Amino acid sequence: MKSYYAIFFCLAITLHNLEEALWLPKWSQFDSSFQKTVTPNEFHFAVLIITALAYLVAFLYLNFLESNIFKWAFIGFMGSMIFNAIFPHLITTLLMKTYAPGLSTALLLNVPINTVILFKLHDLKLVSSKEIVVSTVVIGIILLAMIPLLFMLGGNLLNY
Repeated sequence: MKSYYAIFFCLAITLHNLEEALWLPKWSQFDSSFQKTVTPNEFHFAVLIITALAYLVAFLYLNFLESNIFKWAFIGFMGSMIFNAIFPHLITTLLMKTYAPGLSTALLLNVPINTVILFKLHDLKLVSSKEIVVSTVVIGIILLAMIPLLFMLGGNLLNY
């Protein structure tokens, strides 16, 4: 595993989450059935924890290459970020006919970078197609389940 794969993954998710952190809380205030209203405190806390978790997963994978758990978490995180570009960013943008914050970095960074990394890992026989799919589903479900909890914690813990 080339260490720059992890660096590019971390850079892409950081820029994506930064775009969301800057504009999503205000955007979520629009009346919509697609997006729950979220305060800056809630969202900033959640996005910080998710970003830190991505860095931790990449670090653990790089330092424990023999660990299947860390490998699956890393590839699952990348797959989840690819899926996240489509659902909700692209779909919400199309249905609401307004730009959903995070769409450009999702499509221009997360999708191509994570797709190339996953293809390279697959070509090197470091991961199978089945591992990519299953890991993406499992990590995606875990991340989706974490978000409401992180919003709640952020709303209760932060006052700025």
